[in-house]
Amino acid sequence: MIKSSELILNPDGSIYHLNLLPDHISDTILTVGDPGRVAQVSRHFDSIEFETMHREFVTHVGYYRGKRITVLSTGMGTDNIDIVMNELDALVNIDFMSRTVRPVEERMSLRIIRLGTSGSLQADVPIGAMLATEHAVGLDSLMQFYPLMETGIETEIATELQQSLGLAFAPYVVRGSDILREQLGAGMVMGNTLTCPGFYGPQGRSLRLDLRQPDYIARLQSFRHQSAEGVFRLSNFEMETAGYYSLGRMLGHEVLSLNAIVANRATGEFAENAGAVVDAMIERTLLRL
Repeated sequence: MIKSSELILNPDGSIYHLNLLPDHISDTILTVGDPGRVAQVSRHFDSIEFETMHREFVTHVGYYRGKRITVLSTGMGTDNIDIVMNELDALVNIDFMSRTVRPVEERMSLRIIRLGTSGSLQADVPIGAMLATEHAVGLDSLMQFYPLMETGIETEIATELQQSLGLAFAPYVVRGSDILREQLGAGMVMGNTLTCPGFYGPQGRSLRLDLRQPDYIARLQSFRHQSAEGVFRLSNFEMETAGYYSLGRMLGHEVLSLNAIVANRATGEFAENAGAVVDAMIERTLLRL
């Protein structure tokens, strides 16, 4: 039995942070960082059956062309993704009454699709592009607390990147869902996303504070790993995808990150129509679900 201090439920029986009961969610979940973007997605629904809000976690559940879909805001950072992924999994794979994990044959694999904004690292990934993440590279510390199993090539990339950047810690590298990427990523740029533990220094931005490595962005842009599978490079960065992919792998869920490119760090541009780029990504994704 899972202790009350570990599986925390609200007085109405809902999971602590998300404020959701098991019946509230569907097997297909769209996630966004900004709570205000939940309505930007759900306005396309034919009907909405349920809404709730707790802190930065806003949830709408409804129907789009007969398919039941959940859209949920997460806030920013892999610390929030740790909450979201664990609590979504608990909703479908833990019996709240007995506080026990469901038998293997009864466990559910969710389809979780992140619809996010991102900045490009490469000049040939322009603003306005839509990018589907193949591999995510985590520069945060979340995987210091979980037994993530990486493949050989993932470990190779992590080790080489650590050496290239002169980091005191090892990044982690995780491949996302091939099934979802094939279904939803057609016509999009395929890339590898760097997940950073912040928006300014960790993404090479300097306002009043200097960076430890003045050539940090140039190192990221020039990083290459050659293997039998081809040449690996970093295409863009944001703050959540590696957390999604790693926890998704360990919990047994299909997870894909789709990115609206609204900034290009190589050219110094920012999209004037960032909202339109996000809208187009939302509409394309819904049509392909």
